[in-house]
Amino acid sequence: MSQISRRQAIALLGALGFGATAAACAGPGGSTAPGGATGPAAPATGDITGKVSFAHWRGEDKVVFDELIKRFAALHDGVEVAQDISTSNDYNAQALQKLRGGSIGDAFATFRGSQFKNFTEAGIYTELKDSKAVSNYQEGLLSAGKSGESQLGLPYQVVFPMPMANVDLFDKAGADLAPKDWDSFLAMCEKLASSGVIPISWPGGDVGNGGQLFNCMIANNAPVDDMCAQIEQGKLKVTDDWFIKMLNQYKDLVPYLQPNATGTAVEPAQNLFSQGQAAMLATGSYHIAAVRGLGAQFPIELVFPNTSDGNAKYEGVYNATFILGVNSASKNQAAAAAWIDFLSEPENAAYYANETAQHVSVKDVDYTNPDLKRLSPWLDKNTALAARFQFQNLDVRNAVEASATAVISGTSPEQAAEAAQKIVDERI
Repeated sequence: MSQISRRQAIALLGALGFGATAAACAGPGGSTAPGGATGPAAPATGDITGKVSFAHWRGEDKVVFDELIKRFAALHDGVEVAQDISTSNDYNAQALQKLRGGSIGDAFATFRGSQFKNFTEAGIYTELKDSKAVSNYQEGLLSAGKSGESQLGLPYQVVFPMPMANVDLFDKAGADLAPKDWDSFLAMCEKLASSGVIPISWPGGDVGNGGQLFNCMIANNAPVDDMCAQIEQGKLKVTDDWFIKMLNQYKDLVPYLQPNATGTAVEPAQNLFSQGQAAMLATGSYHIAAVRGLGAQFPIELVFPNTSDGNAKYEGVYNATFILGVNSASKNQAAAAAWIDFLSEPENAAYYANETAQHVSVKDVDYTNPDLKRLSPWLDKNTALAARFQFQNLDVRNAVEASATAVISGTSPEQAAEAAQKIVDERI
């Protein structure tokens, strides 16, 4: 393998957006331990009144939350909830700084992984383990909101970051919705291409959405389940044979992606899928509502890019995210906690789920949305928890994921891996 300089490594990955993203996601200087020596305190009690700022990144859910806010306000005279919504990338990069003072985000959501860790270390969370809301959640899905013995947040959503499939186009092409190995997955793509459609619409120009495919590609390739944590710790390297194998599989996908895939934003990628020009959208189930809003009327399934040789450990991937919390700096914790309790009640969680086409972690939810009902069997499959959110350092995550983007742009797997490893070595 040829040796490349640090400047060349940054050039390879920076040209694909790594440099700008790394700068945007740099953590703030200094932090305090959560809640001091005794740990985080529970939200303050008192009158449920006043204005609550609810900070999150799900702009597509605004109307649904507006309705839930009306229902909440009807139960509590004098209370108001205002949404403070950012884009997902901006929220990842800026939410901690915005929420520190407590004037924004009395109640808030975080991503699983590095953002949850950063908020925890900064002492933003309050303790929710004794809250009314906790008992409404499936216990096995609460781990993403735990820190030690504390339940700091409540993971609200269960999403499947796997390609969505247009079942009609699959049927027309005679393509298999459940390929059992990598050769079968590529054969499926070939059938779709031969039928005259783009097999996979991939928003490679959008770091947050384009990186979701990584969860699928790595699940059955990695030698351990905490593979991304071990890459960050230096125990595994992206120059290892198993990772190079995965990058070669990314290379296999190139003929089946839309033109300029690495420069495609998420909206054009969604349009290709919604309009029936692409058979799959390689983001995840969290985009069902968006593509329905764009006019998609065909039945939607999920397809797992099975990278195994036929002995797959996992049948798919999932993520528990949109972790709800109460801001320790809030001056209105009682109302903020009541809002979280309200969202966590099965009836309200069901309204959110069915209107947004998002499965939730709350127990006893009645799914009436046709897409959720169709995809509910995935809740019982042997799925891996999305690996990209194991990374605690966003610079490391972005560098590792950018190696796949580099391969799709034409860089050799070996050179892309070497470039990424140089960045990883500097951050760990």
